[in-house]
Amino acid sequence: MADGEIAQPYILQTPFERRLHFTSEAIQSVMRIDDPHALTCAYTRKMMAFLLFNPRPKNIVIVGLGGGSIAKFCYRNLSRTRICAVEVDTRVIALRDEFCVPADDRRFSVVCDDGTRYVARLAERIDVIMVDAFDAVGIAPTLGGDFYEQAAARLSDNGVLVMNLAGEPQRYADHVDRVLVAFGGRALLVPVLAHDNLLLFAFKKPMPRTMMSVYESRAQRLQTRLALEFPRFLRRIRQGHVLIRASVT
Repeated sequence: MADGEIAQPYILQTPFERRLHFTSEAIQSVMRIDDPHALTCAYTRKMMAFLLFNPRPKNIVIVGLGGGSIAKFCYRNLSRTRICAVEVDTRVIALRDEFCVPADDRRFSVVCDDGTRYVARLAERIDVIMVDAFDAVGIAPTLGGDFYEQAAARLSDNGVLVMNLAGEPQRYADHVDRVLVAFGGRALLVPVLAHDNLLLFAFKKPMPRTMMSVYESRAQRLQTRLALEFPRFLRRIRQGHVLIRASVT
């Protein structure tokens, strides 16, 4: 930790926002004071684009709690979905009330565990795995080993993995290669405009070769229901996505 840094994690608050920090430069989550359940960060809104491919998930596992933005949004808006947020850092979990993360109930839980270990122990199929796990530098090193192979094995037939890539770009390559191997190359990258984030989507079954009218209709329905610019997300995926070819054999 650099001289003068506060012990991590910690909260900074303005009249309008509450932020979870790991360092002064590493903002992990942002919550609006006037709307604690809003998805303030652009990448969190775009991560919800998994609903274009699996609009009625029965269960979601979120690796990395942070300030709980994604977990809260899914809990409030996907009323038939079970959500489990897995967080390895007890200090982050201890701040859940500060970020209005709901209490555990029959549909929602926060589990203190290593993401790789938790996913490997899952007995049931999971429809969506969302990965937003970081340390002060970048993607959490705990996502090494066979995490992506375990994730691919435990996704349902229409399952989707969506991962936020941010922080040190040098950490990206190994994770992308592991996803490609685990998912047989069925993956794509989507940039988050005006931010340093990239989103990585990986699919249990082959991706649709074209975004047909069914996806446009679905995007309109999701937009009406959730107001997250789904038609724009679809255009970005269709027009600006980068198909990734496996770089390892």
